[in-house]
Amino acid sequence: MAGRTTIVDCGGARIRAHGRHLATVVTIQGEIDATNVEQVAQYLRRFLLGGGPVVLDLSEVRRFTGAGMSLLLTFDDDCSAAGAEWTLVVGPAVTELLNDARAEDAFPTARSVHEALRNLADAIVSRRQLVLPLIKKTA
Repeated sequence: MAGRTTIVDCGGARIRAHGRHLATVVTIQGEIDATNVEQVAQYLRRFLLGGGPVVLDLSEVRRFTGAGMSLLLTFDDDCSAAGAEWTLVVGPAVTELLNDARAEDAFPTARSVHEALRNLADAIVSRRQLVLPLIKKTA
């Protein structure tokens, strides 16, 4: 059915994904902690199979423990291995842990999904502008 969104529960973390023109937006609500981090990580890996950009929206996560930091590090590594660009949308719980770990700049972040998608679009335009002169030279 068009427009239907499936929500998957991973032990208290509710995950939904939406394919957008520029990226797959994966939104997680609820809690990410030691009891569900492996299940969440395993589910997230499926969105890297195509190698396209992913926006990981954690703005509605209300509890984010040190296990969540491990999740982000693993996801970052998985994205690198898959050649997938990604952006993290942060919320208060995630921001607090990143600040406590002094890791504010460890991941590509945005304040909203809209900002993340705009940044991806801007990056595409920039890459095209860099490549276009090279194509013209070889033609």
